[in-house]
Amino acid sequence: MAENETDNTQTPVGGAADAGQAPQAGVLAQYVKDLSFENPNAPASMQGQNTAKPAIDVSVNVGVRKMNDEMYEVDLKISAKAENVAENGERQVAFVVELAYGTLFGIRNVQEEAMKPFLLIQAPTMMFPFARRIIADATRDGGFPPLLLEPINFEALFAQQQAQEAAGAAPAQPAEDGAPAPINLN
Repeated sequence: MAENETDNTQTPVGGAADAGQAPQAGVLAQYVKDLSFENPNAPASMQGQNTAKPAIDVSVNVGVRKMNDEMYEVDLKISAKAENVAENGERQVAFVVELAYGTLFGIRNVQEEAMKPFLLIQAPTMMFPFARRIIADATRDGGFPPLLLEPINFEALFAQQQAQEAAGAAPAQPAEDGAPAPINLN
């Protein structure tokens, strides 16, 4: 009978013994840091809404700040400016909306070379749908049709910035606390 006994004390690969070393990342908090909506030419800007679509200029910026060894704040800043263009070519601002949306990420056991892509690609990709809704609600609440931003390919924009830096363009300076340099997605 002793021949048929097996040792069942082994820990399976990826089990409890390896869990402490596995890369981990999670959202700890999401919040609006700053939200501004301006309708500087009301009520005149409201009268021409039905004639033509306004020209809309959108800019996006992603910044990272290291809070401690296991926590980073990612800021997603979105600004949009809509202008109506009159028949004579004169431009009149319809609205300006600006949002600074922050998220705290808890990160453990992530390799240094994977940290920057996570913070500047995956993190803003997760944040974008929430920021998009806030922008849409703000423009709708301001009396305009909701501004529904198109999805942003943060990976392509990150690669474009990396290529520009490699080609000798002015490289982005890392933050003083060692966090990756912000990526400007204008």
